[in-house]
Amino acid sequence: MRPGVVALTSLLLLLGAVPARAVEPSPLSLADTGGGSQLLLAQAPHANSTSGTLSWWERRRGGKWMKVSSAVARFGAKGLVEGRARKQGSYTTPTGLYDLPYAFGIKGAPGGTRVKYRRVNGSSWWCEDTRSRVYNRWSEPLARDCRASESERLISYATQYSYGVVIGYNYAKPVKGRGAGIFLHVNGRGATAGCVSVSVDAMRRILRWVDPGRAPHIAIGTVSGATAITKY
Repeated sequence: MRPGVVALTSLLLLLGAVPARAVEPSPLSLADTGGGSQLLLAQAPHANSTSGTLSWWERRRGGKWMKVSSAVARFGAKGLVEGRARKQGSYTTPTGLYDLPYAFGIKGAPGGTRVKYRRVNGSSWWCEDTRSRVYNRWSEPLARDCRASESERLISYATQYSYGVVIGYNYAKPVKGRGAGIFLHVNGRGATAGCVSVSVDAMRRILRWVDPGRAPHIAIGTVSGATAITKY
């Protein structure tokens, strides 16, 4: 999802910049955790919020979930929306429970990274063209049926894509028009265009922590309401 955000973003970020006081979610409060033993929880105060928190948890021996760390997170410039109802180009972050297929970055993987990591180069694109057979996929070089004007040249976003993790939203069986290129990545200058973003330090820590052998997932949602994180 293109990190560049409309001028409206600055005002929206200010309005949602201070997360409301709320009980921090835990994996035990979710309807599903994805079946693995690592889980990221991205929670916003309200559906129209542009910031909140990201915490990461792991299930230890005996089945107890323990929080590893947390960070301030940013969401879409127009808030969050139920993933199954999301429309491409809406500047909203999709709520739901998703896997984390692989990581990528313009910079090399931090030492200790275990998850599959793809290095971005000048020919690396993410196809967001609904006409293309490679919709919502990494394309290197850009596929002939994928228009550059409808896609992202990853290297163009030096800050945001210095490190990233693909969020498995609309990924396994893409529905064209629902949205493409939803990532966990480094903060830009404001709210995102639909991704979840955190500081560069938090991204490095997450990349060193994620273990593909533990089936990591991310749950995205709000404190309450139709998109409450506890329903996923």
